Amino acid sequence: MMNNNFIDKTVIITGASAGVGAATARTFAHLGANLVLVARGQTALDKITEELARITSVINIAMDINDPTANESLLIKAAQAFGSVDVLINNAGFHQRGEVEGNHANDLAKMVDVNLRAPIQLSCLILPYLRKAGGGAIINVGSLAGRTPLQGAATYAATKAGLRAFTYSLADELKGTGIYVGVVSPGPIDTGFIMSEIDQVEDIVFSQAMSSAQQVADAVVSIARGEATEISLPRASGWLTTVSYLFPTLRRVLRPALYRKGRKAKEQYKQDNTKA
Repeated sequence: MMNNNFIDKTVIITGASAGVGAATARTFAHLGANLVLVARGQTALDKITEELARITSVINIAMDINDPTANESLLIKAAQAFGSVDVLINNAGFHQRGEVEGNHANDLAKMVDVNLRAPIQLSCLILPYLRKAGGGAIINVGSLAGRTPLQGAATYAATKAGLRAFTYSLADELKGTGIYVGVVSPGPIDTGFIMSEIDQVEDIVFSQAMSSAQQVADAVVSIARGEATEISLPRASGWLTTVSYLFPTLRRVLRPALYRKGRKAKEQYKQDNTKA
């Protein structure tokens, strides 16, 4: 539908005030898209909106994506502001770190709500708008954790696995309609989502190379152009997660070595942050 041209296309981005969401917003702004930026905090939203309003047309909506009524209102407001809705980027996420037994049940349920239920609802709600626009895209920001079981992050991995399965299923349902559906599955990303909680992050996460928020944003754009259904970052880690999923015994054998590698990388990241 849009290929390389996002000029005057309306792009909704959840979790848009920082990290991957902000990088994605900046990228689409420079591609000429109209932006609808969504997050819970008004102050941070206003800051990124002020920055990008110098480049393109932007509105922001401070809301909780766990509110079904607010999600319906979001799409109505986006269409009223710009005349159409063309791209949805389900980027907002929540991670309560640690093993299941060490967490509160309500926090685990919140992960399911933010990471899986809300993206499914928004994807369903936007389809009539994309049909009316003659095509468009839905991009879900997943994780390598959704490609293979991850001890110490069982619920998070489950939500991202569910989001990945939903993505592939919806992509098949919409094949040939001009609506592209895809998922970006990154490993650790150099954003506050991980780096501000580095001591709580499982060591094994850092066994994979760190991606930048811009690399994830570029992958989102590629999927919005219909160039892929899934992009794993780094690519080699995508292959590793596939192997570990298909061969669970091998995954368990490799786990100690990956923990050691990740622990060493984590300590280096912490030292680098201290120096900075």
